Amino acid sequence: MLVAREKEKTLLQESLESEYSQFIAVYGRRRVGKTFLIRESFGYRFTFEHAGLAKGSLDQQLSHFCDSLRDAGLDLPEERPSCWLDAFSLLKDLLRAAPEGKKVIFIDELSWMDTKGSDLILALEGFWNGWASARKDIVLVVCASATSWMLNEVIHNKGGLYNRLTAQINLKPFTLAECKEYLDARGIAMSRQDILECYMIMGGVPYYWGFLKKGLSLTQNIDAIFFAADAPLRHEFDYLYASIFDNPHNHLAVIEALGRRRAGMTREEIARHTALTNSGTLTKALRELESCGFIRTYTEYGKKKKGAVYQLIDNFTLFHFKFLADEPDDDHLWTHLLNTPRRNTWCGLAFELVCLEHLPQIKQALGISGVVTQAHSWRCAADPDAGVNGSQVDLLIARQDRVINICEMKYSGSNFTVTKAYDKKLREKVADFTRVTHTRDAIHLTLVTTYGLKKNTYFGAFQSVVTASDLFERVRNVY
Repeated sequence: MLVAREKEKTLLQESLESEYSQFIAVYGRRRVGKTFLIRESFGYRFTFEHAGLAKGSLDQQLSHFCDSLRDAGLDLPEERPSCWLDAFSLLKDLLRAAPEGKKVIFIDELSWMDTKGSDLILALEGFWNGWASARKDIVLVVCASATSWMLNEVIHNKGGLYNRLTAQINLKPFTLAECKEYLDARGIAMSRQDILECYMIMGGVPYYWGFLKKGLSLTQNIDAIFFAADAPLRHEFDYLYASIFDNPHNHLAVIEALGRRRAGMTREEIARHTALTNSGTLTKALRELESCGFIRTYTEYGKKKKGAVYQLIDNFTLFHFKFLADEPDDDHLWTHLLNTPRRNTWCGLAFELVCLEHLPQIKQALGISGVVTQAHSWRCAADPDAGVNGSQVDLLIARQDRVINICEMKYSGSNFTVTKAYDKKLREKVADFTRVTHTRDAIHLTLVTTYGLKKNTYFGAFQSVVTASDLFERVRNVY
């Protein structure tokens, strides 16, 4: 059951109709549905299908590759290949003997096959450049969850595979709208409020949503999926990073540091809070975490890229740190945490992540989809002598039409109420921003919240309101 993914499915299916051979790379974070997309798009009909072995040696990888060749119908020689060049030569033998028509080759978890000194990429280069691309009947699809590896070794390869791909798919997590479509397709009845909360826990990772069961409330589902003694995702965090990165120690150190500060850290701050030196080792870990979608990089308004801030953006990882890291022994923890300060605090943090992941929907709700914008954060320290109170803005949208939307992201169980104290805080924040940045752009306070804004004496502080319903909208093309 393939829902959403219309653009990606069309691209893959059109490769069968192309006049020439096609080389397609599919990448994206683990559990996002890459393998499922490819299999569904091609109707599970492959001339050759293979998946690399996690942590397998070169000999084990080659032996497994031969098993896949045998399963595809090749009569293997007695002498097994000792290198990838020989293995791909056998793949050519299989394809030469195949019937007329397009021959689809699907190699999954390609990065796992690239053991140290194996020359896998050299063999892949020889297979494509020296043989497959000269034919008109080959569709080669390669896939991996190690996004940084795919970007470095295949997509941005500076050697023989440079500019050889005919297409690439960066498969993103589902949006809220796509999660609702997925639940509808499975016949699972869930309110938009529950879908939003589920997204705050799982993000848009289809694999996680696949554990939801009909007939259970969201709270019951979360207890069963994460907190029960035999919960299928109780230890997901332990496997998630280890399955993507060969040596995840550095990556986990960064993630754990960022998990303690919701607004993010500069690389200098990360270095101080971890045992990592501010060097190439830290650069590599940050780059790989960002390419896999676990963190994001942004700049504070008015600062250059050099002052970039790194922020944890993965919903599940935040949920793990808040509720699973201490290995709770309560099988019904989520039920028992209803309406508690601990859960309410998490709701505020998690809702902010959902908003950041749906920035196109926020822009659409504001009617500025066609306006060139840049998203930033901003903060300033208190300076009584300069009349600065000290403020922080987690999301501001700087627009080319000389307007800046300062976004306040507030999770609420009902219409949000602006109190006298909060109104004062908002006015101080705008004053701080104007005084420190010296901006001449118009400042529009924007509330992004779950249901809406309650009308009272102070509600006029906001120029615009974006609700959770707006976040569920599909983004329309702007021409």
